[in-house]
Amino acid sequence: MEISRKNLPADERRTVTVEAVIALAGSQNPSDITTAAIAKHMNLTQGALFRHFPSKDAIWQSVMEWVADHLLARIDSAAEGIDSPLAAMQAMFMSHIDFVIEHPGVPRMMFGQLQSTEPTAPKRMAQTLIQRYAERLRTRIEQGKALGEIAPEVDTQAAATLFVGTIQGLVMQSMLRGDIQGIRSDAPGVYAIYQRGLRSKQ
Repeated sequence: MEISRKNLPADERRTVTVEAVIALAGSQNPSDITTAAIAKHMNLTQGALFRHFPSKDAIWQSVMEWVADHLLARIDSAAEGIDSPLAAMQAMFMSHIDFVIEHPGVPRMMFGQLQSTEPTAPKRMAQTLIQRYAERLRTRIEQGKALGEIAPEVDTQAAATLFVGTIQGLVMQSMLRGDIQGIRSDAPGVYAIYQRGLRSKQ
């Protein structure tokens, strides 16, 4: 028998709530998403929602945890088994782009959390995600130097920062155009320029 959305187990209820927030963020400003809107989207009362989350901040923390876990798993899977560091980074880049296309509300939420002046748990989670992402990039860049793919004079930290910043720039432009799908056609050429700046001349 199918379980009613109103009678889901606690873990499933939290997951469905996170997915509801991500869906709402894809069509409206995340800062405007209220617990009432989330509950309405899920066909629940706010009281039912707060039985699983003590506060709105707790909901946002769970959302950012979901984003971190799924995005990092996505880029790790994309790079797995690729010996060339530059090819692995390209796979990570394009898998991140695909993730954004599938979940257009995610970059809106990330930008919103990072712009917050308050040291909230969701903001700390967003910062931690970026740090963990950068660690993976630095590892690949150092491997590229060791293998002679990446020029030894390349600033590893700056290159990792630029990688993430390039994706953020593509996302921002696609949001301004109102065409998130267009990022898929722009990304390969943009990454090619990024990679050219890293590649060893030998």
